[in-house]
Amino acid sequence: MTSPFLKVDAISLTLKNEPILKNVSFEAYPGEVVGIVGRNGSGKSMLFKCIAGLIIPQQGEIWVGNFAVVRERRFPPNLGALIEKPGFIGSLSAYENLKILASIQGKIGDAEIREALRIVGLEHAARTKVRKFSVGMKQRLGIAQAIMEKPNLLLLDEPTSGLDADGVAMLHDLVKRLKAEGVTILLTSHIREDITALSDRVLEMESGVLKALDPAPI
Repeated sequence: MTSPFLKVDAISLTLKNEPILKNVSFEAYPGEVVGIVGRNGSGKSMLFKCIAGLIIPQQGEIWVGNFAVVRERRFPPNLGALIEKPGFIGSLSAYENLKILASIQGKIGDAEIREALRIVGLEHAARTKVRKFSVGMKQRLGIAQAIMEKPNLLLLDEPTSGLDADGVAMLHDLVKRLKAEGVTILLTSHIREDITALSDRVLEMESGVLKALDPAPI
């Protein structure tokens, strides 16, 4: 039987005396797309930040492959993430921004950066300064940085935000291709069509509590 690539085990997070995540547990498997729905402020983005090692919960453990996120207190090596609105240096080009990010782990070179830009439809804008980008172009760049190092686990927080119809189609094709390649994908969206079209399983976050949503939204 296939082992889960992501295991979230009873994590709880409190910030400024306010419970944000409450005893959250779930698993996700290679080649599985897990959709997470919930209102703004329900804890979806905070869950992603905990999985990415950006915020450390007070209780529980998170495993990404064999990497213990809470114990190591840092970003897992085999993870790519788009969480909330992507932030880039406006005075630098799309390529330069990705080059800086790629230098952190040193896993990829120019070819992989250019391929990521091609996949998201930004090859024509590789040398354009990001301050000239539209909201949708910045979102495409955010997706490019999430996939460029070919992660085994991909977190996509509202990835269709700001995308036009072509951008949404690109994202759907990308998610389906990565799923076929065995990538584990977590996806949040306010657009139910995205969740139902792409997810193998749907969970709901409500006031920091995560539970299975059955039946899935239609």
